[in-house]
Amino acid sequence: MNILGLSFDYHDAAAALVQDGDVVAASQEERFSRKKHDERIPLQAVSFCLQQGNITAGDLDAVVFYENTALKWDRIVWSYLQNPERAAGYLSLVTDAWFHQEKFDTEARIADLLGIDFDRILSLSHHESHAASAYYCSPFKEAAIVTMDGVGEYETTTVSTGSDNTITKLSAQNLPHSIGLLYSAITAFLGFEVNEGEYKVMGMAGFGDPSLKGAFRKLITTTENGLFEVAQDYFEFLCPIDLPFNDKLLEILGPPRTPGEHFDLAKSEDHHYANIAASLQDRIEEVILHIISHAMEAAGSRNVCLAGGVGLNSLANARVVKDLGCNLYVQPAAGDAGGALGAALAYYFSHGGAHDGKKPLVDLYLGRQFSDTEILSALNRHCLSFENYFDEESMIEDVAGKLAAGSVIGWMQGRAEWGPRALGNRSILADPTNADMQNNVNTKIKFREPFRPFAPSVLAEHADEYFNIEQAESLTSPENFMLAVVDVLPNAQNKIPAVTHVDGTARVHLVHREINPLYYRLIEAFQNRTGTPILLNTSMNLNGEAVVNAPYDALETFSWSNIDYMVIGHYIISKESLV
Repeated sequence: MNILGLSFDYHDAAAALVQDGDVVAASQEERFSRKKHDERIPLQAVSFCLQQGNITAGDLDAVVFYENTALKWDRIVWSYLQNPERAAGYLSLVTDAWFHQEKFDTEARIADLLGIDFDRILSLSHHESHAASAYYCSPFKEAAIVTMDGVGEYETTTVSTGSDNTITKLSAQNLPHSIGLLYSAITAFLGFEVNEGEYKVMGMAGFGDPSLKGAFRKLITTTENGLFEVAQDYFEFLCPIDLPFNDKLLEILGPPRTPGEHFDLAKSEDHHYANIAASLQDRIEEVILHIISHAMEAAGSRNVCLAGGVGLNSLANARVVKDLGCNLYVQPAAGDAGGALGAALAYYFSHGGAHDGKKPLVDLYLGRQFSDTEILSALNRHCLSFENYFDEESMIEDVAGKLAAGSVIGWMQGRAEWGPRALGNRSILADPTNADMQNNVNTKIKFREPFRPFAPSVLAEHADEYFNIEQAESLTSPENFMLAVVDVLPNAQNKIPAVTHVDGTARVHLVHREINPLYYRLIEAFQNRTGTPILLNTSMNLNGEAVVNAPYDALETFSWSNIDYMVIGHYIISKESLV
């Protein structure tokens, strides 16, 4: 059975191909288009998936879209009608845009673009897709399933159970009450871009203290049924023509931060903004704990599956495991991209796949791979010279030596990762023991805010020597996908300062030999030279760009940054060899 899942028309468009229950390919369109969060129909990602599966569109048994377009439009109209004076004239603009982009007939667009029969095109609801992406990729037979994001059609949070490959929804919270929209509103308040700057808020939270949590307890309250409500007087979730918050929020938080302004803790106002970030994060964690603890009780299980954009909050994920003692699986592409995979898997398991059983998703290298011929073609066009490593061992030893000597290395190998995290195949790597590396990589290579932390890629069997982490041997815990922030042990913080955040934490990436043997061997070689089984790892992209996909993308990033060497496949390029 060949099933293609699709997500598009909002942000993070993606395609995923499931063949007889196996996830054989999955990628966001932005990897091909180079437009970050590309929302357009993912034609290039679809083409890749079909090629990877060695099929044509005509071989597809079903194409499943990740949300219900008609119900989504119904919600948009309802939202604006809640405030007709504010929405005057704006709804007509949205309607015109939908007509222009042909959003009213998504299934027909898909059938036309793929050249297949209309009756093979189906759709699922947004949060059903999220729930399926978490449960069907998890290692659990039975579990509580929680999805949380900004908004799907109407739903913003759902609680379900998964049992014997069947998902049953128990409860849901609808718009305007939304954890994701609240977090995004404060992201905008703090001067960052919505759907892009939420990671920055998490990083900023480490510099503050939750002294304003009382204010946030007024903004979002928990309910006895295991859900929550957001105080609507402070926000404009239903009709956000300009900003998603109003002047009443300023009465309790003060003036918003100016976008693009340098963050300096020496300034009292910036320390205040850090306290806002810390208070938001702490309160959101409390609400998430409330939701998940009730979900666990309702499901009668300590296994939890999580998806939706809120699932990318790595601080909250770690606290869920720590405070609730649960077994947590987070869909690695927790945002809308993951809905494509969930839609495909939901169809598979509702059309006979349940008899075959679930297969946990542990290998996220599901994207495009480039042959030596393709790599050489790019190098010959853009490099004056380059060196070929004729065997992997010499490559690993040389690159490890350069890293130990203080070089920053671009590392592009094998298939690209599924999800927003670079897990050692499209990465920028550096020495975590060098205290200057955090600032250097942020400001001179990534060109982003200097307060943002980097992840440590650590050999799994050595993780507990540096981090407060349990079950490092697990292949499905959030730390495998860089989706949990854990404490760095006090005696290790000075040993790896470049990957230790100001609050003594790190967003860990566990590296297992059986999952990524080449990357494992590189870290092992670095350990042999330095005694440290860890590398600083960040995604190979500049600020505001999508993570690289192709050799040419990597060379572009190399040319515009201060990366010292670029390794693509078995080839290494130095700065002076670029055309």
